[in-house]
Amino acid sequence: MHLDAADNLAAMEQQLANLLRMFPWVEMVLFSELAPFGGARKFAAPLPSATEEHFQALAARHQVWLIPGTFHERADDTLYNTASVINPRGEIVARYRKMFPFYPYEHRVAPGDEFCVFDVPAVGKFGVCICYDMWFPETVRSLTALGAEVILHPVMTTTIDREIEVAIAQATGALFQTFVFDINGLGAGGNGRSCVVDPHGRFLHQAAANPEWIPLQIDLDVAQQARENGVRGLGQTLKSFRDRRVQFPVYEKNHPANAYLDSLGALEKPKRKS
Repeated sequence: MHLDAADNLAAMEQQLANLLRMFPWVEMVLFSELAPFGGARKFAAPLPSATEEHFQALAARHQVWLIPGTFHERADDTLYNTASVINPRGEIVARYRKMFPFYPYEHRVAPGDEFCVFDVPAVGKFGVCICYDMWFPETVRSLTALGAEVILHPVMTTTIDREIEVAIAQATGALFQTFVFDINGLGAGGNGRSCVVDPHGRFLHQAAANPEWIPLQIDLDVAQQARENGVRGLGQTLKSFRDRRVQFPVYEKNHPANAYLDSLGALEKPKRKS
């Protein structure tokens, strides 16, 4: 989507209809982060909401799995960046709140604390994480430990670090032997360069900075084979992590191992130096 601080629902509805008219075999559709309204918080609403119900109706009409990007969810006085997972009957099967808002820039958005893994019957397990979440490998490690074979990763990146995100997406596929659908917006919603990575760290597709559908068929057996036999027949990282002898004290709150991290100062925007 190209519009920020605006209602993009009609445009998304048209894009979905056009996509499925051209590629009727598609069974799941993923939009980019904050695609429905951009960063405009005036549209924030409790869930369920009229917006979510609109997408439920579209999923049922087209009989597809639909993850319509994310939108701002308001729960009492708290704001979340939330993705809804909708099945082909138009039912909400999961909601996921972004665990790592892009602080200090995504200010006043609270972090979620629950992982999102869902089953597609007779296909496999899918996990959801949002944009900055993937910069923290613990998120995908947790999703794959819960069985996820495909990571759905809606993104809204307009900044010069997009090339790093693409590298992280590729590394994530290899590290966790998972498919990664890393979908960025366009215009005010992102600078594009969406990509799809397989469980061996290979790009199945890399988009440019122009509007593009990415209709791909994947075989989830590839993920299982990579986990059993290793990435490109080599490193079996999930098994090695499972069989580790070491524990990681850096993950323990208030552990002395965090002394250096504690010395780095507040999480805030850099200021001009006089």
